[in-house]
Amino acid sequence: MKMVIKTGIIPEKEQIISLYDDAGWTAYTDEPDLLMEAIKNSLKVWTLWDGEKLIGLARTVGDGATICYLQDILLLKAYQGQGLGSDLLKEIMKENKQIRQFILLTEDSEKTKNFYKKAGLSEVGDFSCLAFMW
Repeated sequence: MKMVIKTGIIPEKEQIISLYDDAGWTAYTDEPDLLMEAIKNSLKVWTLWDGEKLIGLARTVGDGATICYLQDILLLKAYQGQGLGSDLLKEIMKENKQIRQFILLTEDSEKTKNFYKKAGLSEVGDFSCLAFMW
């Protein structure tokens, strides 16, 4: 079956929780109503489908003009390693090519670094910048 990227769709809460559960993102799944509100308030949401099954989701936040944060990008583990996450990321980057700052905060693992570097992204330190958070 062909995988399809869709926008303008907010999947059902159960589908989203299942996806975030599979990723082990308990900070989100511990507060499902807050997660749904966050997704609804996103600048844009992309979903990836295998038929009627939600297999991936990405969302951006920002002003839509000068800054865009890739807040979440996740894919069911069973579908990883097939280039689907890369295809989804490329689509998001293509749609945001006019944005001055395209940023994401992610875990510090070799797998993650390689995924984003392969897509053409650079670590913030490569720009003599720092990132701060609390």
